[in-house]
Amino acid sequence: MASIVVDTLQKAYGKLRAVDGISFSVNEGEVFSLLGPNGAGKTTTVEILEGLRQRDGGDVRVLDLDPWAKGSELHRKVGIIPQDFRFFDYTTPREGIRYYADLFGVKVDVEAILKQVILEEAGSTFYNRLSGGQKQKFGLALSLVNDPQVVFLDEPTTGLDPQARRAVWEVIRKLKKEDRTVLLTTHYLEEAQILADRVAIMNHGKIVASGTPEEILEKEGSGSKLEVRADQSLADYLRNETDLKVEYSDGTVAVQLKAPHDAVVALNAIDQSGIEWRSLRTREDTLDDVFVRMVGEQENGGMKND
Repeated sequence: MASIVVDTLQKAYGKLRAVDGISFSVNEGEVFSLLGPNGAGKTTTVEILEGLRQRDGGDVRVLDLDPWAKGSELHRKVGIIPQDFRFFDYTTPREGIRYYADLFGVKVDVEAILKQVILEEAGSTFYNRLSGGQKQKFGLALSLVNDPQVVFLDEPTTGLDPQARRAVWEVIRKLKKEDRTVLLTTHYLEEAQILADRVAIMNHGKIVASGTPEEILEKEGSGSKLEVRADQSLADYLRNETDLKVEYSDGTVAVQLKAPHDAVVALNAIDQSGIEWRSLRTREDTLDDVFVRMVGEQENGGMKND
């Protein structure tokens, strides 16, 4: 069953088509990630789904409700962390949770929510003294006060150090285990690949790829590569002496491997070249590679935004 359904959603600001006819759905209990560079239309899409912004066209349903027409009813069933979450400087997480509980008119177990977001140790610390990761977990705690069925997380780890990001990831994994639906926007590709069941890549208001991370990599990825740390001269030699596709960037020679035997061909050629090299490895494309390739193609006119 789908918790979120988006059908040809449109939103424009003057001549700018911020959201240009996108469609997708998010299943109950699923982590779904919207990926894209700044200005891709992710936040506008999420704000429409949250009932904070009116759409220009298309249809949207969250928990079978129209977010704009039924916003008051919907807000009791969803949790939200906006971009750049902020709170009162001299309020502690415990106080904030109680405050939100009063706003929603619900009774909550404050300590259980703090434990849920791994924030027990900082429950009595003022907001302005929390670390970046603790502040985001505080935001997560507030989004769970009303026991939501759907949680919207808009760039929840932006600006955090790696340790803090992983702490927030652990909370998101816990939300999935609790069968909550999570819509996550991010421009960290590793984050989406690790956390999301399915992803959609947005650029210039359109969805340019969607599916599970594995499906996108299979369809849009370039397969295995042999990467060698060496000078441009080795790349030139391999291009001249083999039929392999060879790229060079920032001191790395990348040889595309379409078949296992290509690795043998490449290694023999490297050995015969007599050119010095420093290290080598094989690697598969990541979502990051696909993302950069697809967004770059759009920016350069390889994909049309019409």
